[in-house]
Amino acid sequence: MRRTRRLPEPTRHGANQSSDSLNLGKSRIARISSTPHRMGIREWIIPQDRVFYDLLDKESAYILEGAIELQDAFKNFDRMEERRKDFKDLEHNCDEVVHEIYDKVNRSFITPIDQEDLTKLASGYDDVLDLMNAAMNRLVLFEIKVPTPKMLEFTGIIKASVVQLHAALTSLRKLDRRTIDDACIEVDRLENEADVLFNESVAALFKTGDVGEILKLKEIYEDLETTTDRCEAVSFIIRDILIKHS
Repeated sequence: MRRTRRLPEPTRHGANQSSDSLNLGKSRIARISSTPHRMGIREWIIPQDRVFYDLLDKESAYILEGAIELQDAFKNFDRMEERRKDFKDLEHNCDEVVHEIYDKVNRSFITPIDQEDLTKLASGYDDVLDLMNAAMNRLVLFEIKVPTPKMLEFTGIIKASVVQLHAALTSLRKLDRRTIDDACIEVDRLENEADVLFNESVAALFKTGDVGEILKLKEIYEDLETTTDRCEAVSFIIRDILIKHS
C-alpha cells in the first residue's frame, strides 16, 4: 500500500512572522486612517483660519502705512518724486498680499469667513490704498506748487479712518463686537465729515479764476473724498461679516 507523504507544517516561528507582518500592516493602515479622525475637523480648520487672518492683518498694516505716508507727504511736501515711487512700491506689496489671499481662497475648501466676503474685503480695502496712490500721483504729475489746507484736512480724515479700519479688521479674529462696532461708527462719521469738506473745497475752487488749476485740484479732491467713501464701504463689509458670525 502506497503511503501519502504529509507536507511539513510551517514552523511556529514562521507562523508568528507571517502573523506579525500582517498585524503590523493592519496597524499602519489603522494609524493612517485614524489620524484625521483623531485630529478632528476643528484642528484642521484653525491653522487655515490663522493664515487668512494673518494675511488680512498684513494687508491692513500696509494700508495704514500708506495713510501715514500720505499725510506726511502732503504736510511736508518734500522729496515728492521719491515719495511717489516709494508709495508705488507699497501699493505693489499690498497687491501681492491680496493676490495671495485670492489664491488661498481658491485652494481652500473651508475658509474662516465666507469666501465672497473674504475677497470683497481684501479687494475693497486694497482700493483704499489705490486711491491714495492716485492722489499722490496727481499731486506730483499736475505739478501742484503747494497742497491746499483742505487737502491736509482730507489726509487727516483718511488717516483717522484707516486707523479705525485697522482696529476693526484686526479684531475680526476674535469677533470683538464692541471694538468693531465703535470703529465702524467712527469711520461713518469721518466719511460724513469728508463729504462736507469736499463740498466746501469745490465751492472755494470755483471762486478762483484759474480754470486749469481748478480742474487739477478738483481731481485731487475727488480722489481724496472717494478714499473716505471706500473706507466706509470696507466698514460695511466688516459689519456684515460680524453679523453673519454672531
